[in-house]
Amino acid sequence: METTTLIKNGVVVDTEPEPVVLGRLDVRIDGDTIAEVGPDLPAGPHAEVIDATGRIVLPGFVDTHRHTWQAGIRAVAPDIAFTEYVRRVLGELAPRHRPRDVHAGNLAGALECLDSGITTLLDWSHVQSTPDHTDSAVAALHESGIRAVFGYCYAGPTDGLAATARGVRERLFDTTGGLVTMVIAALGPEIADEEHALAEWRLAADLGLPVTAHLGGHGGESARRGLAFLEENGLLATPTTFVHALHYTDDEFKRIAAAGGTVSISPVDEMNLGLGYPTTGRARAAGIPAGLSADTVVCSSGDMFSQMRTAHLLERGRPDGAGFGFTTRDALRMATIEGAQVVGLADVVGSLRPGKQADVVLLRTDTPGMAAAHDPIAAVVLNADTSSVDTVMVAGRVVKRDGRLLHHDLGAVLADLAETAGAVVAA
Repeated sequence: METTTLIKNGVVVDTEPEPVVLGRLDVRIDGDTIAEVGPDLPAGPHAEVIDATGRIVLPGFVDTHRHTWQAGIRAVAPDIAFTEYVRRVLGELAPRHRPRDVHAGNLAGALECLDSGITTLLDWSHVQSTPDHTDSAVAALHESGIRAVFGYCYAGPTDGLAATARGVRERLFDTTGGLVTMVIAALGPEIADEEHALAEWRLAADLGLPVTAHLGGHGGESARRGLAFLEENGLLATPTTFVHALHYTDDEFKRIAAAGGTVSISPVDEMNLGLGYPTTGRARAAGIPAGLSADTVVCSSGDMFSQMRTAHLLERGRPDGAGFGFTTRDALRMATIEGAQVVGLADVVGSLRPGKQADVVLLRTDTPGMAAAHDPIAAVVLNADTSSVDTVMVAGRVVKRDGRLLHHDLGAVLADLAETAGAVVAA
């Protein structure tokens, strides 16, 4: 029997096509789907009623790019530049991760997302040392209860890419849908060689999967060469997310937009690692859907509130008032429906439109930091934090209630994370 959940008396904020405060309304959820948003909706005889009085009701946040396995090495390198990150984190610590360490990091990292209201996560997973590592990463995402897009990154010999990735898809993913799906997390053409890049994009096209890749983050010349390579080989016919996209010219952004590309921006991490000033306004001005991401908790915060605030601050802080057109509504849109566009799920999540999956967050307003807010959207972006997250639903299932995560022994999860983290760093 399909369950009905009625969220009553909350201040409802929707995000499609643009963020708007709808007012004090109810949200009815039938099974895993948003059925209706409106005033004084009837509960029905068997409905579960969630009293949202004093709460802001909005769609769950979407993180468009996170190396989730790094939860066990949080703040291990908070004040380093990108070259040192590559040496320390990717060169030293990543190879020390056993499959159990990857499982512990992915499970704790996904629960961290849910705890902070992130209901959809693109897990950019570049720790596929063995098939067991891949199995452990995907299993943890399933166990967490989050909606996840698993970005499979293969760094082995190019001639083994197609068979290995096809095997992963056939073995671990139900192609008819489900909470955990797959994309190709590509290394090339700015990190791997061009032969490997061609194989990655062609494989993605053959499998009907999008591509997410770190592009445009390594200087202007590298960005120019990489984009030209993708264009010359017709690879942008495959939906592609440009992660960071820091060093493109306005003309290059227009070309990316014309090709249907999207951008993932990590404002905290990009500034902290010295990668460059986030291109939030320029990318969006070119018509490119842009989402937000935490990237890595090695040197960045892991919650979406920090990302929204930083994006808002840095864009409005551009010289000569160039970013004053960017608003708190733009920041919230990037964290919800625009982020859903970036990960290819705009028809599934990102707003409260009836027919979409019921990924919903309730934020408290009965705290000193959230009380008496005149603009609920501004309060979400500028004032809320993880402690404001009262209730979280994924596909109609409550995963956090009254400020507490459900369905997991959190103490055991964190103890396991601490044990594996100690082993990785001490190895």
